[in-house]
Amino acid sequence: MSVKVLAVLASGSGSNLEAIAQAIHDGKLQAKIAVVIYNEPDAFARQRAEKFGIPAILVNHRDYKSRKALDLAIIDILKQYHVELVIMAGWMRIVTQILIDAFPERILNIHPSLLPSFKGIHSIEQAFNYGVKITGCTVHLLSLEVDSGKIIKQAAVPVLPEDSLADLQKRIQVQEHIIYPEAIAEYISTL
Repeated sequence: MSVKVLAVLASGSGSNLEAIAQAIHDGKLQAKIAVVIYNEPDAFARQRAEKFGIPAILVNHRDYKSRKALDLAIIDILKQYHVELVIMAGWMRIVTQILIDAFPERILNIHPSLLPSFKGIHSIEQAFNYGVKITGCTVHLLSLEVDSGKIIKQAAVPVLPEDSLADLQKRIQVQEHIIYPEAIAEYISTL
């Protein structure tokens, strides 16, 4: 099996980026992250990319007049780096059909809930406030409808009686770091 060329899109701390890069480094994931694209100038994802020697490019969404223009700029970068699979790791932008069509069934996303429950932002808080006893995280194919693509892998996380929202967030993130590299490896094996 050949090594697949990945790009990671991140808006924040980049902890899932680091988990994926570490899995590659450890030989658990046969892939290469060719580039990290981040949209927030102060995103810590840039430093995490640098730690692994991965080029990181700022594509600040505020510099574009539309989502379409932003996605076209992203596509140009992805093509320059010969990307085969796009990994969204905390990318806090809704994409257009243009990006989806450029990489059909080649964009994965991770979401901190057991989809199809609690889509969109603040999903951990939604689940916590609703009083669910089990929540978790989901890796799925990206689709135009937010958090609605085909599910690739999930991990369940119990909500403990003594949990604070912060406790629950930390435990879900631990599972994200486990299942995202595994899901990428499993998905790559089907390509």
